[in-house]
Amino acid sequence: MTALGRRILTVNDKLILFYGIPERNATTPSPLTTLIGTILSQNTNDKNSYKAYLNLRGKYPSWEQVAILPIKIIEKEIRIAGLAKQKAAAIKGALTAIQAKQKSLNLDYLEKMSDFDALKDLTAMNGVGVKTASCVLLFSMFRNVCPVDTHVHRILNRLGLVEASTPEKTFWLIQEHLPENSAHTFHTNLIRLGREFCRPAKPSCGVCPLKKVCKFENKLTENSEYKKNEFLLLDSL
Repeated sequence: MTALGRRILTVNDKLILFYGIPERNATTPSPLTTLIGTILSQNTNDKNSYKAYLNLRGKYPSWEQVAILPIKIIEKEIRIAGLAKQKAAAIKGALTAIQAKQKSLNLDYLEKMSDFDALKDLTAMNGVGVKTASCVLLFSMFRNVCPVDTHVHRILNRLGLVEASTPEKTFWLIQEHLPENSAHTFHTNLIRLGREFCRPAKPSCGVCPLKKVCKFENKLTENSEYKKNEFLLLDSL
């Protein structure tokens, strides 16, 4: 195991001690469902993205039906999720690209691909970034791939595990160093930590379960305030 792999393992173990091992959903969504659902979740909350998903699938129960819809109709059904024009174009583009590869509208062909090749295939679709593609691999295909959103990006950089300017760069720096079968627990617990302790502004450093292994120079305690350059580290959150 690499030095970075050992540090990831240490952080993961500490998070497990604090939060436990998160359970997976009782039912596993298909890779295509996760792809569309993650597109809808971009830049909005879970409540609105789920409503948009229900609006779309409630009227058009199969992806084949969605695939032949005009973009304007998709846009109308998903408007509550925000960025409707961009998301509708991404959904339509993804379904069209998949149909061009095979007769059936699914992502089963990814099963034969390596993680890298599957990520490459998915991100070739307009509107599908590395985070969206990695969610498909982790949540629907049980691959050891850790999606990096702004929470995970912020925490891993504050901890000093990586030095990266964007979530995508953070993703590629850690991916080859993840301990075996750690991605789901590591990702899920980091998300929770980012919401409860390691927030963008005013993090609860003094009571954070990772404070002993954190290298963040601007830790905020009861008797200290941020240095001005902390705001350069908020990565536009």
